[in-house]
Amino acid sequence: MTSTPARPVTAAYAAQAALSFAAALLALGIGLVYLPVDGWTRGFLAVGLLWCVTSAFTLAKVIRDRQDEGTIVSRVDQARLDKLLAEHDPFSSGTG
Repeated sequence: MTSTPARPVTAAYAAQAALSFAAALLALGIGLVYLPVDGWTRGFLAVGLLWCVTSAFTLAKVIRDRQDEGTIVSRVDQARLDKLLAEHDPFSSGTG
């Protein structure tokens, strides 16, 4: 079992992701401010927006944690296999 090394996240990619998130959040915020509805409706939509953002962060964290967990289990299994192969002597007769 071989694991593929993770590609490092470049600074440009991280910046693009952060700027994209900020632009989307800002655009939705401006849209809520200028929406021609009463305060209760605007507040409801704002709470819905915040709920959507926080649940997206939670989902991303859960997915990342599951992926990390799978990587750790794979590494432990690989270490056990490596230890067994290192201790195995194919030329021994098995009688000690």
